Amino acid sequence: MIYPTPQAEHEWLKQLLGDWTTEGSCDGPPGEPNMKTSGSEHVRGLGDLWAVCEGQGEMPAGGGVGYMLMTLGYDTEKKKFVGSWAGSMMPGMFFYEGQLDAEKKVLTLDTEGPSFEGDGKTARYQDVITIKSKDERTLHSQTLQPDGSWKRFMTATYRRVK
Repeated sequence: MIYPTPQAEHEWLKQLLGDWTTEGSCDGPPGEPNMKTSGSEHVRGLGDLWAVCEGQGEMPAGGGVGYMLMTLGYDTEKKKFVGSWAGSMMPGMFFYEGQLDAEKKVLTLDTEGPSFEGDGKTARYQDVITIKSKDERTLHSQTLQPDGSWKRFMTATYRRVK
């Protein structure tokens, strides 16, 4: 068996490894202000090809502690970043495909999942990871609107602990 050689994209993922604190905000109910969130994340490698991000944080509006698991890798045949996201607050799993921008600072991950409208339909989403420095990154999530624009509904800042 021939084992794959890590590519530059796999090396890019290594900058996510470590322990992080998070602070963020997400949309509140209609007519209400944004809700604040905070938590932590531990990101480890799965060999040289994958990053496994295990997070937890206080959910808004008294929702208790939520747990999240994200996997990120790079598919050399598809020439795309791939991965998944699951959270203790949602029954479905999201599967990613994405690309880095030209400056290699912004990874945009496209996915589809249940609409937040609760109407039984699916919607298109993006999770966007932006590298600010070796010790800071952001993640924002957005959903595609009927007019073709993207509406941001969650933003978080990650700061390296170690």
